[in-house]
Amino acid sequence: DAGREGELIFRLIEQYAGGKKPLDKPVKRLWLQSMTPQAIRDGFGSLRSAAQMQGLADAARSRSEADWLVGINGTRAFTAFNSRDGGFFLTTVGRVQTPTLSVVVEREELIRKFISRDYWEIHASFAAQAGAYAGKWFNPTHKANADDKEIKEDRVWSLSEAQAIADAVRNQTATVTEESKPSSKGSPGLFDLTTLQREANGRFGFSAKTTLSLAQSLYERHKALTYPRTDSKHLPEDYLPTVKETMQMLANSSMGHLAPFAKTAIAQGYIKPSKKVFDNAKVSDHFAIIPTLEAPSGLSDAEQKLYDFVVRRFIAVFYPAAQFMDTTRISQVAAAGKSHHFKTTGRVLVEPGWQAIYGKEVDEEEDKESGKILVKLNAGEQPRVEDAEPKGLKTRPPARYSEATLLGAMEGAGKMVDDDELREAMQEKGLGTPATRAAIIEGLINEKYILRDGREMIPTAKAFQLMTLLRGLGVEELSKPELTGEWEYKLSQME
Repeated sequence: DAGREGELIFRLIEQYAGGKKPLDKPVKRLWLQSMTPQAIRDGFGSLRSAAQMQGLADAARSRSEADWLVGINGTRAFTAFNSRDGGFFLTTVGRVQTPTLSVVVEREELIRKFISRDYWEIHASFAAQAGAYAGKWFNPTHKANADDKEIKEDRVWSLSEAQAIADAVRNQTATVTEESKPSSKGSPGLFDLTTLQREANGRFGFSAKTTLSLAQSLYERHKALTYPRTDSKHLPEDYLPTVKETMQMLANSSMGHLAPFAKTAIAQGYIKPSKKVFDNAKVSDHFAIIPTLEAPSGLSDAEQKLYDFVVRRFIAVFYPAAQFMDTTRISQVAAAGKSHHFKTTGRVLVEPGWQAIYGKEVDEEEDKESGKILVKLNAGEQPRVEDAEPKGLKTRPPARYSEATLLGAMEGAGKMVDDDELREAMQEKGLGTPATRAAIIEGLINEKYILRDGREMIPTAKAFQLMTLLRGLGVEELSKPELTGEWEYKLSQME
């Protein structure tokens, strides 16, 4: 009886939220999982009928049956085909599993077909009055080549040409132009499960399965995180008071390294309505993963790492953007009747904003992305090319998928689909859901389709055999994201 259940929840929330009774475990769990009392009231006040939800029920049943049609029948058919000469060779296929495997196999095929080519970059050192700075030669008239993405503005394809440029500019003076402009970088959004799994894999080396297990433990056992199996990075618009309470709990907690940032967020009034954080339209069945009002204790090292990871992101999302001054310096050297251009980029941090919460971790990434601080030049100064040398390099094949990049490929599987309507249907879904992607990857590993070598995911001979079989039997669509896209589109119409 929804009416009686709703009334009971109202009474419990009123009693406990009003501080009239201490929170016992069932109510504490209900409180930590729930939205605000008013949101629960609104929900029970506008309950939908079974008839209104019939489309959703039909879609759920159809999705389940579709997975059986491919997974059960496909697995039996291919196992029988592979076992026709005797023995038993289990060959599993699935609506999500097989397209995911196809993504990994296609990348491996590109790597195996890749033929490395030699190229050269010309690096120069410029002597200015305030010190030296480095520059890299580039072709200012370069245009992207759609047929050969390896051709880039800073690459020369013969040693003799590269050496000639280096010899020509050495000991010459340069005319310098600079363009400096302010830039800002906002904090990343809150975590959904897939983003948490990807970033925890990159940061700590946790597998997607491990991250889900840790997040589930922090939610179920420690009551420290909200529900983790979510595909949303936003919070409900009425969640602002709860966020302020959570930030206050963090400010008063024993997390010495993060508590000061929580205190600053409260003192400076950083926690305010923002569509980046609070947006009902972008909240699905569950909202983003954030800390609860419960300060955890007795966490394992791995749980503590993941909890801190989520807390940092939660605090950072309310902080102002980091402010930079980006400078691009072009040093133009005239030699032997030609002009040669060298580019130097630098970034100066003006206001750290949210990056102060991450410290050196972010500094190192910024250095990789944008270069370091440039020495200043006087007006009209013409620095001299102290040294210039060609640097021999080789083109490299695309990287193998790690668990983090494979999760990203599954999440954005719609990008591989040509049909606009199918891409739209997959935009929110991708391959699998946040709750199932880790299990799909683990399933491929358990079925010996993929080997986990360090952080690399390498397809096995069995994976190549399956793809060859699919192509040979004319059922290659089982390995294409279009199949899932078409079904998701029809299921969304059903809903």
